[in-house]
Amino acid sequence: MPTTATPTRPPGTPTGEARAGRRARWAALGAGALVVVAMLLPRLLDVDVRAGSAPPLLGDWAPRMGWSSVVAVLVAAGTAWPGLPAALDRLSWRRLLALSWAVSLVWMVALALVDGPAGLGRVLDHPSEYLQSARATDDVGALLREYVSRIPDRGPGALPTHLAGHPPGAVLMFVALDRIGLGSWQAAGLVVVLVAATLPAAVATTLDRLGAADAGRRALPFLVVGPAAVLMAVSADAVFATTAAWAAAALAAATAARTARARTGFAVLGGLLFGWCVMESYGLTLIGLLAVAVLLAGKGSGRGRLTVAAVGGVSALAVVLAFVPLGFAWWDAYPALHERYWAGIASTRPWWYWVFGNIAALLLVAGPVLPAALGAGSDRLRALVARRRPDPVAALVAAGIVMVSVADLSLMSKAEVERIWLPFLPWLLLSATWLPARWLRWALPAQALAALLLQHLVRTVW
Repeated sequence: MPTTATPTRPPGTPTGEARAGRRARWAALGAGALVVVAMLLPRLLDVDVRAGSAPPLLGDWAPRMGWSSVVAVLVAAGTAWPGLPAALDRLSWRRLLALSWAVSLVWMVALALVDGPAGLGRVLDHPSEYLQSARATDDVGALLREYVSRIPDRGPGALPTHLAGHPPGAVLMFVALDRIGLGSWQAAGLVVVLVAATLPAAVATTLDRLGAADAGRRALPFLVVGPAAVLMAVSADAVFATTAAWAAAALAAATAARTARARTGFAVLGGLLFGWCVMESYGLTLIGLLAVAVLLAGKGSGRGRLTVAAVGGVSALAVVLAFVPLGFAWWDAYPALHERYWAGIASTRPWWYWVFGNIAALLLVAGPVLPAALGAGSDRLRALVARRRPDPVAALVAAGIVMVSVADLSLMSKAEVERIWLPFLPWLLLSATWLPARWLRWALPAQALAALLLQHLVRTVW
């Protein structure tokens, strides 16, 4: 009786898992080489890249420890527990999201307190930041009417650096905190951490609504534990990143909604949040690419997703236009910022270094998992164009890659991207779900170790 022969793989031909592992190794080695070059080149060429003693990060080498180092080490040690994946799999979705918030909070606070109580938000009270201006603002209307005219650095009336570098949504957030009695750096710093700790849940919720809950489960630990937490705990950009993540989650929920009412409601919410992102940071106009990726990967019909796009787009535009009669027009402010940026420190930071130094800084705060995972999943990214409805993880990772690439090539982010690019980072980290199985055992501990080294060896200005 004839039988169908089972195809055999020629001896020596690597399996898919082996090929992914090989690509991961090469990508990790290439990323490591880039980071080393970015760290050593300024010293070897005796070039001042205007970033302190620890380029490509904006900071200085400062080995230190604090009492909270013990807590951070314990959290890091927990990532190496062999039973962790199975324990997380047994949790319900809601409990898993709640746990992600709690662990994120403990992890960020433990890292921040290595520098003592001041490590948890004292930088927010720096004259170049938002809090002092927020406390001094007794007329929000006047602030908005004068905002654009005060962006250029022309004398005592000019806006502080961070206000000039951002639309007014950023400082208005701190004005609101001050009005409700949370205007001290201690209170504002705590609010930043409490909000930022919800980011992993927001990203996982986005995947869940796009029909990729299993990928959300696998990605959550990498969104919680990693070097980015060092910056998330102390930067207003962490709030911007979280706003963008919940905007994406709302838009994804709109595409998956079963009723027209729910679809419209979530689309309006997502659009309003995306619009507020644009009013928090000029660079977050690139988050529109994330919105496109969510819509392309959405679960609903093409017509339904077009409706979501239209409603969300109008809602986002409404936020931006609402500031115009109050005296602030985004399209007038950005050219003024461009002029101030290039008249200041940007003109002294060599572009030839920062065009790759920025990427090296991103790799340092993303952790060693990112390049390995992107290498392992490179075939998934290539396959995007061949699919009618893209894989949600691949679509979101691709959006992250494009956002970072455009931001880098714009030359409007020379240094400081470890903070500025926080809104793009979690979408890149979704690629961790592509790591070969045998890499997963060390991947999360490696992320935790990278975070410990970053916090205990480098004192960033944030």
